[in-house]
Amino acid sequence: MIKASDRSRATNLINEAVKAGAGKKAACSELKISIRTLQRWESGGDIKNDGRKSATRCRPRNKLTEEERSLLLKIVNSAEYSDMPPSQIVPDLSDKGIYIASESTFYRVLRETKQNAHRDRNKPPQKRMVPRQCACAPNQVWSWDITWLPGPARGIYFYLYLIIDIFSRKIVGWEIYSSESSENASSFIARAVLSENVRGGPLVLHSDNGSPMKGSSLLVTLNNLGVEVSRSRPGVSNDNPYSESVFRTLKYRPVYPYQGFKDICSARAWVNSFVKWYNEKHHHSGLKYITPEQRHYGFGESIMHHRKSVYEKAKQAHPERWSGDIRDFSLPDKVWLNVPREKHSLKEEGKVIGF
Repeated sequence: MIKASDRSRATNLINEAVKAGAGKKAACSELKISIRTLQRWESGGDIKNDGRKSATRCRPRNKLTEEERSLLLKIVNSAEYSDMPPSQIVPDLSDKGIYIASESTFYRVLRETKQNAHRDRNKPPQKRMVPRQCACAPNQVWSWDITWLPGPARGIYFYLYLIIDIFSRKIVGWEIYSSESSENASSFIARAVLSENVRGGPLVLHSDNGSPMKGSSLLVTLNNLGVEVSRSRPGVSNDNPYSESVFRTLKYRPVYPYQGFKDICSARAWVNSFVKWYNEKHHHSGLKYITPEQRHYGFGESIMHHRKSVYEKAKQAHPERWSGDIRDFSLPDKVWLNVPREKHSLKEEGKVIGF
């Protein structure tokens, strides 16, 4: 709350500035107040009193009276309506020629009297925490998902199971099956863990909430391998962005057979060539255009150091062609799945990266 003396002083300063030729709005902005605030101070003629304190508070015209409120509570607690929500009570009352309030008002009164509790036998709605994972090195956080590949005829599909390391973006495991099942996922992930030699290590496996991801056989396998489970929030499509991104890259390749694979063997052969290209030759934009294998096996820093020296020599040779510093060649130290709010400033500086 601004003191009365400060309001008087501010008003005098603004009036002096206006008399000297300044705009009233500009003068107000210099004092960090809005012109509407100045108008409110001056409208009553007495700027020593704050109008917000002395304003007359009256009951809203559309507010229920105490008698109407009591009648509403009596109706919703009656034997006839005690098991019905307001969305059904109000129409039923209107059929009888009675109108007390709208459905939203019924709900508001019930909330105020703490009578709007969950009473069904099913589970009440639960607030899901945002899944956040951080990787500082390869094989700490993996993301996996399943996508459909078109088959030889309409309605026939093959199912690509794929795991990507979120730190290096390397595809560490993939397989194609003719169906989706927890058993297929179990054997597929076990092979990936053994091939990367991370059994028993601090590994987090993130996925969405599909039935193959939640099957008992997969959960038993992950428990035996010492892998921690992380899942997306129900109904949130962007909690598994790394897998969705690699699937988009796969399906938008110019050589992708969008008209369908003739059989599962041809699908496996094509995906095998894609994975080899993606890991070994694809200069990934999220890795400042080094390949996932270079990042995965620790060659990224030396490559970026070499690129930096090339750019520095080019700038020394033709400094007139550069308006500022050369580009930033530092790689992020951390990769996040759902960057926390306090990390957003660091993300902009390039110290962390993530969705």
